[in-house]
Order: sequence, then C-alpha cells, then structure tokens
Amino acid sequence: MATRRKKKRPAWAAKGHALTLSAITHAARRTSRRKERPGWYKIIPVAVVVLGLFLAWRYTPLAEMLTPENIVRWARRVGRMHWSAVFVVLAYIVAAFVMFPRPLLTLLSIIAYGAWAGFGVAMAGIVGSAVAVYYAGRALPKSTLHDLGGDKLEGVGKTLRKHGVLAALAVSIVPVAPFPLVGMTAGAAGVKLWQFLVGVTLGMLPGTIATAVFTDQVLAALDDEAEVNYWIVAAVVAVFAVLFVLVKRWFARVHH
Repeated sequence: MATRRKKKRPAWAAKGHALTLSAITHAARRTSRRKERPGWYKIIPVAVVVLGLFLAWRYTPLAEMLTPENIVRWARRVGRMHWSAVFVVLAYIVAAFVMFPRPLLTLLSIIAYGAWAGFGVAMAGIVGSAVAVYYAGRALPKSTLHDLGGDKLEGVGKTLRKHGVLAALAVSIVPVAPFPLVGMTAGAAGVKLWQFLVGVTLGMLPGTIATAVFTDQVLAALDDEAEVNYWIVAAVVAVFAVLFVLVKRWFARVHH
C-alpha cells in the first residue's frame, strides 16, 4: 500500500503543478492583454455600465435601495460578521489576478471595519496579494513573463534586483506596470521576498492611508457636513502628490 501511494504522488503532484501553472499563465496573459488595450477599448465597458446604472436608477427602485446610508449600513453589517475579515483578505488575493480595482476593496474595508481596523485589513490583503503574485512569478517560466511584458518587464526585474526595497517601494507608488505583473516579475527575477514585501508595504501605505482618510471624511459628511476637516484632506493630497513626483523622478533615474 505504501509503495502504491508513493507511485501515485508524483502523478498527482505533476498534474496539480500543471493546472496551477496553466491558471497562473492564463491570469498573467489576461492582465497583460488588458494593459495593452487601447484607451477607447477600456472606455466602452465603463460607458455601458454607467448607462445601465443610470437606466436602473431612473426606471427601477434601485435609487431608493442604493443610497449612501444603505451602503454604509450593509458594509458595517458585513464588518460585524465573524471571520469576514479573512474573506476580505482572500478577496484581495483573488482581485490581484483578475484586475479588480483594489482601492474599491480598501474603501469597503474602511466602511465595514472603521478607519483603523479597516486600514489593517486592507494592508493584510495587500501583503497577501503581494505574496501570491510573487510566488506565481516563481512558478512561471521566465520565457512566459518575457513574452507577456517584453524588455520593459525585464528592465523592471533588473531594477528590482539591483535596488531591492527601494525599487519595490517605487513600483508600488508609480504604476510602471500592473501590480500582478510587477509581483510576478519580482518572483521570476529572484528578488528576495522580504525585500519585495517591505517595499510594497511601504509603497502602499500612502495610498491606503489616503483612502482611509478620505473614506473617514466622507462618512463624517454623511452624518454632519460640518465635521469634515478639509485641511486634513488637502494635506493628504499634497503629501501624496509630492511623494509621487519624488519617487517617479528617482525611479526614472535608476531604471534603465
């Protein structure tokens, strides 16, 4: 019996590896195709969705259901459910491979769990998705990533290998490529996991903090417009803008 199990394990392992590799390759190619699509191609589905929502709001009871107050109430109800934070973190990982807007998940996390707890859930989801795409890159053949991203991603990989944490921080702030492809490139390029995670965490902090601040102020505005602190909002925007410009200049200087 033991000998029979040993013979079966390599076959199951090989089949599982092949299926996983196929899924990762498919996700990476879909991500790459979305990056290469022309601007008008991206606008059409957005326009269709907006038009559909407008018609639904105009001719159905949707406007009475999807009020800001109801959305906040539903999100907070989810936040009170046991283990819901775990599923939100898993949603971040799935979103990384299907190109679902991460800021929307962060927005919902802040509403559901509050500013501080929501910020923690969002950062946990971001780090989890970074680990997932990193190891996806380790699993993919280097030739596959080169076919998807060409010399540009190869250059990003060299910059990540050379500058480690600083480069990972920079590509997290300045979108040189979709996040999944950058993470896969880091994994394929042999960048140390801790360097990539530290850089991503530091790079994602400003945007996540900004989302938390904005969401907190919007929620305050729903309760009492006088509570909105516009100085805080302006300060966050200014700091984020300056940081973006400085990081972009540094990355342009070191990236060849």
